[in-house]
Amino acid sequence: AMASPVSVYNSNALDAHISSVSGFMSVSSAINLFAFCLFSDKDIIYMCHFNGAVKGKVLITNYRLYFKSSDAVMMLDVPLGAISRVEKMGGASSRGENSYGLDITCKDMRNLKFALKQEGHSRRDIFELLFRHAFPLSHGLPLFAYVTQEKYAENGWNIYKPVEEFRRQGLPNNKWRITFINKSYDLCDTYPTVLAVPFKSKEEDLRRVAAFRSRARIPVLSWIHRENQAVIARCSQPLVGMSGKRNKDDERYLDLIREANDTTKLTIYDARPSVNAVANKATGGGYEGDEYQNAELVFLDIQNIHVMRESLKKLKDIVYPNVEESHWLSSLESTHWLEHVKLVLSGAIQVADKVSSGNSVVVHCSDGWDRTAQLTSLAMLMLDSHYRTLRGFQRIGHGDKNHADQDRSPIFVQFIDCVWQMTKQFPTAFEFNEHLLLTILDHLYSCRFGTFLYNCESAREQHTVSLWSLVNSKMDIYLNPFYTPESGRVLYPVASMRHLELWVTYYIRWNPRIRQQQQSPVEQRYKELLALRDEYLKKLEQLQLSDSSTSSRLANSPTANTSSTTSTPTQQYTHLQTPF
Repeated sequence: AMASPVSVYNSNALDAHISSVSGFMSVSSAINLFAFCLFSDKDIIYMCHFNGAVKGKVLITNYRLYFKSSDAVMMLDVPLGAISRVEKMGGASSRGENSYGLDITCKDMRNLKFALKQEGHSRRDIFELLFRHAFPLSHGLPLFAYVTQEKYAENGWNIYKPVEEFRRQGLPNNKWRITFINKSYDLCDTYPTVLAVPFKSKEEDLRRVAAFRSRARIPVLSWIHRENQAVIARCSQPLVGMSGKRNKDDERYLDLIREANDTTKLTIYDARPSVNAVANKATGGGYEGDEYQNAELVFLDIQNIHVMRESLKKLKDIVYPNVEESHWLSSLESTHWLEHVKLVLSGAIQVADKVSSGNSVVVHCSDGWDRTAQLTSLAMLMLDSHYRTLRGFQRIGHGDKNHADQDRSPIFVQFIDCVWQMTKQFPTAFEFNEHLLLTILDHLYSCRFGTFLYNCESAREQHTVSLWSLVNSKMDIYLNPFYTPESGRVLYPVASMRHLELWVTYYIRWNPRIRQQQQSPVEQRYKELLALRDEYLKKLEQLQLSDSSTSSRLANSPTANTSSTTSTPTQQYTHLQTPF
């Protein structure tokens, strides 16, 4: 049975729960997540890959699994949404110490094993609770994001307002218009309700083009260059098929995009390898051929999601539980992960460079999400410094409602990895720090916020809390102390294997040796200096106030020296400058 709600973000509450003799108890908290305690006070052994068998107790809520060792040295905190598989380990007749228990596979690059006593089916209740609440939709239960009652001063869903964002970019204008043709999602159920399209296009044109694009994902504007008016447009593949179908409306529509800023040749970036694009003709898809006049087609050779998922799985195998030390470089190379990151970054650089030089581009893959979202978002990050601010970055992911569906999570992890690579190469260009990127990826799986659920704006926003509500409630911890605003600067990262790094603090963070090294010594020293500056400024202010009151008393005394040539301590302090 469920007990009283208990905050899962209050460590004292958790400790009280775990040490409670009576089992379940209600604990109040400033943050009411409305997480119900399902199970507590169970003796269990955590089979740690680094420290061996660790005895402790476990608490399970409908949000997380929490383990605390008996000596209070080790704690595990796993959101149930991060669990991808729960399996029973051993049986009632299994021999060997700690051979009976549970094996839990997580989506965040770690696996967990727990051992229990063999008698009395001791693991049954834990297994059933985990299986039920880690996969709630399979058991007729709501996702945790629809249960939580967190309250924040700012509603994160209001961060991105499409019309406001288009206005920031200078739209609408005499070449581009805003359309609400998709307000009921009846043109394209996976596109937003507000779209920017060529001014000369009519609503019936959009419907005819939609009939010739996979999933009706027509070419729409993602970003426009304020000076040269070149645009980044995105869409899905044309439905050419084996017979090489043509659609005059589609051809004319792409030409309208080209004409909007008099681009000589519209560049169409197809994210796929050319072999895959040709193969897609067999299932009714394909790519733009010679019939699209005044256009050039460039294939970017980025593999599909299945290849990316397999690559990420290989990476996990070499970093968890133990880092493959003896053949590290060859092992890392065999995963092809950095190679894929390189191709995505390289493609985005090509898009950004083309637009920066005044040429409009169209980007697509097969269905126009996954790789398309990666390329357009990264190119926008390179071109527009607004997206490199903390609030601006929160807007960039909204172009595609499918950007973090769990089936596509390796694509989103890869996108954030590419952003991290850019922050490493341009350490002063981003207002946010690595902690923000880690927080985003943690909540990609946690199921605590609606930001990464489903592919429908209305389902997410009306009944869930946005991750940005949390982030904006404590912005200080996500700020980069080295940030230097540069409004017109275009970033071109170096997309070569020699300049790319494995993101150790994400992929290998569960290794205790790595975790001890996470804090950058330079950043740590900088924060110390900032704290020291604040301390000195405070002391200076106190001295000024103190001296001001002393001077005031002297001025009011009959013996006060009124000579204007005498410099008072107050005047001296006023000219003090703090050298930070």
